[in-house]
Amino acid sequence: MIELERIEDQLRRSFDGDAFYGPPLWELIRDITAEKAAARPLAGAHSIWEIILHVAAWEGAVRSRIEGGRVELPEEGDWPAIADSSSAGWRKSLAALELGHKRLLQAVAELTDDRLDELLGTERDRPTGAGVSVYVTLHGIAQHNVYHSGQIALLRKP
Repeated sequence: MIELERIEDQLRRSFDGDAFYGPPLWELIRDITAEKAAARPLAGAHSIWEIILHVAAWEGAVRSRIEGGRVELPEEGDWPAIADSSSAGWRKSLAALELGHKRLLQAVAELTDDRLDELLGTERDRPTGAGVSVYVTLHGIAQHNVYHSGQIALLRKP
């Protein structure tokens, strides 16, 4: 297996695969209602819905970067606002997350291993994720999914 296949495997596992750490992101959210997704069981914490919009935004930003786009915050912002808090709005958010993840996987599948050391951005800027390699960026987005999966696992508890 080449390195990009391994990275793609990790991205799949973090989203909807047999993740080592426990339930992947999609398993944690696919049966959540809009009401539960919008709830704030912990004061000062983001809701599940806000986390999902955040994850989707960053997966889109990473896809854009590896396709040759600029290295900056996601177009919709770091923590996009919930536009429609209805059940239909939640289903739309889930569909956008799923489609965005598929698009990211497709972009990764089109890469070659020789791009893994390519720097995205000229200098390190932690808030935007600039100044690191394609390799670090791809591992970072998988780690990002795992991090937020843990938050969602806690937020969805009764």
